[in-house]
Amino acid sequence: MSDFTTKLPKNLYRAEQVRELDRIAIEDKGIAGFELMQGAASAAFNFLREYWPQTRHLLVFVGNGNNGGDGYVVAALAKEAGLSTDIVQLAESSELKGDAKLAFELAASKQIPIYGFAESDSIDETDSSHTVVVDALLGTGIDRKVSGDYAAAIERINAMSCPVVAIDIPSGLSANTGKCLGVAVEADLTVSFIGMKQGLLTYQGRDYCGEIVFDNLEVPDDVYTGKSSPVPSAIRIDINDVTRHFLPRRKSSHKGNHGHVVVMGGDYGYGGAPLMAAEAAQCSGSGLVSIITRSKHRSAILARRPELMVLGTEDEDADIEELISKASVIAIGPGLGKSKWSRHLLQSALSAQQAQNTPLVVDADGLNLLAERLESGASIKRSNWVLTPHPGEAASLLNSSVGEVQSDRFVTVQKLSEFWGGPCLLKGSGSLICNKENSSDIFLCTEGNAGMATGGMGDILAGIVASLIAQGLDLSIALCCAVSIHGEAADLAAENRGERGMVATDLVPFIRQLVNPSLH
Repeated sequence: MSDFTTKLPKNLYRAEQVRELDRIAIEDKGIAGFELMQGAASAAFNFLREYWPQTRHLLVFVGNGNNGGDGYVVAALAKEAGLSTDIVQLAESSELKGDAKLAFELAASKQIPIYGFAESDSIDETDSSHTVVVDALLGTGIDRKVSGDYAAAIERINAMSCPVVAIDIPSGLSANTGKCLGVAVEADLTVSFIGMKQGLLTYQGRDYCGEIVFDNLEVPDDVYTGKSSPVPSAIRIDINDVTRHFLPRRKSSHKGNHGHVVVMGGDYGYGGAPLMAAEAAQCSGSGLVSIITRSKHRSAILARRPELMVLGTEDEDADIEELISKASVIAIGPGLGKSKWSRHLLQSALSAQQAQNTPLVVDADGLNLLAERLESGASIKRSNWVLTPHPGEAASLLNSSVGEVQSDRFVTVQKLSEFWGGPCLLKGSGSLICNKENSSDIFLCTEGNAGMATGGMGDILAGIVASLIAQGLDLSIALCCAVSIHGEAADLAAENRGERGMVATDLVPFIRQLVNPSLH
């Protein structure tokens, strides 16, 4: 887990909601808008000096809105602190209004050089080792592709070798979706204010924000909790939200008290997938774990993990229905494939779910086979399953494209849960969880890293989810806990040996550590 994410607020907001928080602070609580602007600029400048204490020169790019106003005030603070400061202005001074105009006048009174973008090439950037660029071009209101001088200015910032601080949000990044709107500033540090914008923490947000810090500018608590206050659009979760769900086991407990996970999958050539899911289920605390797979995989599975039970589908006495009737939960999909054999296993799992109300965890080709039902008009909606798609699988489940899925991941995860039922996960940077049937909340997990972009990670996650359900956790809680454990295990693995070259089974030792909170 990145240390900075633990310090970020739990409540996340859309851009329009943050604007409403601003309005409440200004109009209902009587805090002057320019006072908030000065507070934001002061916080940004203080963070800048903390991260780069050797800074001697600021190059501040400003737009024509309040985000630009923050930049003008940062420049004024820098000049007062004795730093060499230049401002690059993307709008005529005559266009500025309200608090942004007051901020411009403050900067002008400090006799700071102000350049139009066209003439800014004359600024001396030779001492880049002591220069920090401040991005105050575009705020949270942008919802279309960046163009013109703003796009050119962003490209220039990205081409520079200096550290970059983004005020509130990197210019060109959607505060609501985390999507780059054509071009966006690649910041090293983003200083966000008042309300934490949900888009900073998912999809491309983490590519452009760098490290994120937050300051609520000391607005009163009831700005967030009053009757007219906006309800957070999402809730941030991390490993710290997991501990309370793992109580000490009774001294007299036995394997039957901790659930029986049955993993179904592993067509020819894919025997490792159900093995990884089963191993993850074991190390997450399941009392019993069985695998239903091709018979030829048995020897390899038992050689690696003799504690597992394996039913081969080609065995003469193979009784699939008998085994799954004993399951506390069924994980279907790892290495499943799309053959006739695969479809038979999925139908067996669905039948058991319907007959015995056995919860399902559906992943990988289990999801792709469900999506095929859309084409035949035979789609189903159930509440006692967990679906765990990545964006490609989510596109199939919603009969859309990956581009549409990623264009607003928050809307997508809601659609998944509404259409298919139960708790649904949308994987990716800033994974999202939603269960529309039980709650309107969307949860965003800030655990995990780019080392997880490798085969088998989904199989590990499916096993953790299934194990926690088998041990008695509610499906939604189990999914939130599993995603947090999965991401944190990957962060610990990366800390141990780096992100590049990480493999899915590297997570297994850390998973056991994380489900035993007394060990960390």
